[in-house]
Amino acid sequence: MKHILLASTAVMLATASFAEDADLLVFDYSGFEFPAFHSKYVEQHGQSPRFAFFGDEEEAFQKIRSGFRADVSHVCAGSVNKWTASGILEPWDTAKIPEFANLDANLTGQNVAGEDTYFIPVDFGSTAIAYNTDEVPADDVASLNVFLNPKYAGRMTIPDNVDDAYALAYLATGTTDWTTATDEQFAAASDWLRQAHANLRTYWVDPGELAQLMATGEVLVSWAWNETYPTLADEGFPVGFQREAAEGSSLWLCGYVNLKDGEGVEDKAYDYLNAFLDPSSTQALMDDGYGHANAAAMADQMTQDDLIAAGLGPIDAPVLAQLPMDDARREQQSAEFEKIKAGF
Repeated sequence: MKHILLASTAVMLATASFAEDADLLVFDYSGFEFPAFHSKYVEQHGQSPRFAFFGDEEEAFQKIRSGFRADVSHVCAGSVNKWTASGILEPWDTAKIPEFANLDANLTGQNVAGEDTYFIPVDFGSTAIAYNTDEVPADDVASLNVFLNPKYAGRMTIPDNVDDAYALAYLATGTTDWTTATDEQFAAASDWLRQAHANLRTYWVDPGELAQLMATGEVLVSWAWNETYPTLADEGFPVGFQREAAEGSSLWLCGYVNLKDGEGVEDKAYDYLNAFLDPSSTQALMDDGYGHANAAAMADQMTQDDLIAAGLGPIDAPVLAQLPMDDARREQQSAEFEKIKAGF
């Protein structure tokens, strides 16, 4: 998942200093309560909604299945099929979402179930190779197989995140669409991850940890989210972000789902989603390293130089989009990833 996590993954209620609207509870990653991301909601209602936080989407899913009630939740595309199949969601009415027609068609994909729309993308980013340009020649990161290179054994890291890990492994083994991955392609990706595991120093959990690992020189090469690049560059660190490795890079996307048993005001769920999708949120999201799913607003407000500086510019290489996949395959990947991390 692509958001800054707290050290503890325990669910907790927000304690922000700004006033909260008791009519809406948003279940989210820490950091997304920032009022600039939903300024139109604040203008409309005089305050932000209430927020409850989770550390990862599996934690959120289990909490909701256990009876925790919220109105809207932030999830990434890889989780959507599982959440939909569980019966905890209700579809969005796209007629109530004015910016829906302006969303990036590459992010919306296909509906999860028939004509219903359960997932509305709001933010996206890229995952690619971040590396220390003083110590790692560009030729060494021209391929994702740098993670198999014994030259950097013990000086590399990838995210402790099954979606990002398998996006890397699928790309490295020639699969650019994980929604159609065969058993053979899954096995090849898993074997590749096992080989890479032997070279890793650690699996990083949040961008702050990764930035520290790279800044101290403990890590020279990482599979990283795009926000790492401008963060380290702004601090004067010699960092490169290789999105045009021969095998490509990955695109992740996250958004909001409408929880079925929420106790809040349904109209305010739409007010919140619409505020997040409004062009007024674009700059604030970009400032924090997130692309905005509102393609029209991005085109209007961001130059190509802005996108390149954020690690989101156009590239001439394959891209694996982390779209919803078959739930059985994702569960298979999760189980295998845990074995790989444990050395099995």
